[in-house]
Amino acid sequence: MRRLSQDEFFVFQQDGAPAHRARETITFLEQQTPDFIPPTLCPPNSPDLNPVDYSVWSVLQEKIYRTKMADVDELKTRLIDEWAQFDQSTVDAAISQWRRRRSACIRLRGHTSSINSNSFELNCYTNL
Repeated sequence: MRRLSQDEFFVFQQDGAPAHRARETITFLEQQTPDFIPPTLCPPNSPDLNPVDYSVWSVLQEKIYRTKMADVDELKTRLIDEWAQFDQSTVDAAISQWRRRRSACIRLRGHTSSINSNSFELNCYTNL
C-alpha cells in the first residue's frame, strides 16, 4: 500500500464487512498504512462517513446505467471502462467533505438530520 501511494500521506478507512475485520487484515493494515482507522472506531452503518457511499458510487452508477445492459458480462465491462475514465476530482471532492460530515455526525451524536447549509442529509447510524 505504501508503494501504491508513492509515499504520499493517506488515511485508510474501510467498512465493517467481516473479512475487513479479520485479525490478519487489521494487523496488515496497521503495519502497512500510515494512518489506519480501525473498524472499532468506524460506525458500522453510516454511509455518510464513507466517500464511496455518499458520492463516488452514485456518480459511477449514473454513468453505468445510462442504457440497458444485455447481461452481467456487459455490466462488468462497463464498470471497468467507467472506472478507468473516472474523474479524480469527483473522488477528491468526496474526500474533502469527510471531515465536515464526521464532525456533523459527532455533533448529532449519531442521529439522522438534514444539514441545509451543506446540502446533504446525514444518516449517522452510530453510538458515538
